[in-house]
Amino acid sequence: MAATTPTVTTSPAPTTPETPVTWLTQEAYDRLTAELEELSGPGRAEIAKRIDAARQEGDLKENGGYHAAKDEQGQQEARIRQLEQLLREAEVGEAPDATVVAPGTMVTAEVAGASNRFLLASREVGEGKDYDVVSEQSPLGAAILGKAPGTSTSFVAPTGKSIAVKVVAVEVFTG
Repeated sequence: MAATTPTVTTSPAPTTPETPVTWLTQEAYDRLTAELEELSGPGRAEIAKRIDAARQEGDLKENGGYHAAKDEQGQQEARIRQLEQLLREAEVGEAPDATVVAPGTMVTAEVAGASNRFLLASREVGEGKDYDVVSEQSPLGAAILGKAPGTSTSFVAPTGKSIAVKVVAVEVFTG
């Protein structure tokens, strides 16, 4: 299955709840495209062979290998759907200007009084890197999206607690 080609821009438009967009570096886009191609081609064929081999063993109710392969197939299909959606909605290119918090910017923020530095982007961009990544769809990411340095706001944590956050600095992400 071929992946769709993204629109390449140099300055992603701000995201809104109606139009989710994930900013990706070209490196991350290429890595995810290769993963999708592997999972949807040779990966599917391998799982199908394992399921067929386990099916040949007989009674499916008590066949642990069959059930394990079917579970793995379900997880793989979920990852394929996730990658297809992520790549379809992705904007690939250079990091945006750093005048406000946007997907693809490095942010320094005081969160509950502690200083944190992180990339605001999909976790897929930061895979294998030595910096923290915060999703723009997370409570923290959504709260600071579009905010300029010096702006204070808050967000509600999954526990229901309101947490204060102040944007200290926004930098262009250089990879």
